Amino acid sequence: MTNRNLKRATIKSEQNFNLEESIFSGQSFRWIKIKKNEEYYAGIIGREIIFIREDKNHFIEIIKLNESDKTNDLNLFLSHYFSFEIDTNNLFSDQFKHNFPEVWKLVQPYLGVRVMRQDPFEVMVTFMCAQGIGMHLIRRQVSMIAERYGQKIVLETPEGEVVFYGFPTPSALASADPSELAVCTNNNRIRAKNIIAMARSFESGKLALACVGSGECDLETLRGTLCVHSGIGLKIADCIALFGLGRFDAFPIDTHVKQYLWEWFGIEEARRSLTEKNYRLLQEKARAILGTEYAGYAGHILFHCWRKEVKKMTAF
Repeated sequence: MTNRNLKRATIKSEQNFNLEESIFSGQSFRWIKIKKNEEYYAGIIGREIIFIREDKNHFIEIIKLNESDKTNDLNLFLSHYFSFEIDTNNLFSDQFKHNFPEVWKLVQPYLGVRVMRQDPFEVMVTFMCAQGIGMHLIRRQVSMIAERYGQKIVLETPEGEVVFYGFPTPSALASADPSELAVCTNNNRIRAKNIIAMARSFESGKLALACVGSGECDLETLRGTLCVHSGIGLKIADCIALFGLGRFDAFPIDTHVKQYLWEWFGIEEARRSLTEKNYRLLQEKARAILGTEYAGYAGHILFHCWRKEVKKMTAF
């Protein structure tokens, strides 16, 4: 991969890290695998094309298209984006390992799954698209939104042009026609209208400022701010907090999480319907097992492990 505008950095990962398991664990839907002479994973972060690969010796190479004169520290970027400051070996307490030895044995190969710090607006749109559908369809919807409303970015390579699409700006979606956006949301006009309304709130600065200050308020206040918007309930708000705002205490609960809370931990309430009251109760019981500060981080590793080891799922 050669281009005069490409910047490269290579670092040795000192932490548990599995690149593929991280980007295909159900928290992000825009990364793609590229197989040429070497295996890279490509994505758009902000307005920049990023290529990453990991070799057998745990060296990570990151390449980005450097369109500006600014020299960014790719090592710092990589560490922040993949939350390398978190030691995943410490996410599960000794008490957890003692009380749930079989779960601990299952989860160990997935300690390389990193919760990524993604763009909050992109995460909002993504998880508003994700309600009640599978990951393949989520990926398709998000790709269609980017292609229709995002900026086209063309990268010249020795093998020819490679076309990418940046994620749409809040203003691009705020001005979208609901009927046209619905084409990208599986013909769901209500979902399209909710995304447009949320984008307008973000564009106005109200929601954007709430995201900027998200680390300074308690989780309940943050969720309340997000849930004011139609199309965002507690589960989506927790996904936004966890994957878009770096709130590793946020613990999203969906069908799979509900299943493992019962099957692995015997939480009786996980057999009941996921009402708001029961959702909150399940979170309390999950935090009693996983702790509070990193409950969401640990919960996402458990989620990915459950889907792969127990449900035998392959679509991410």
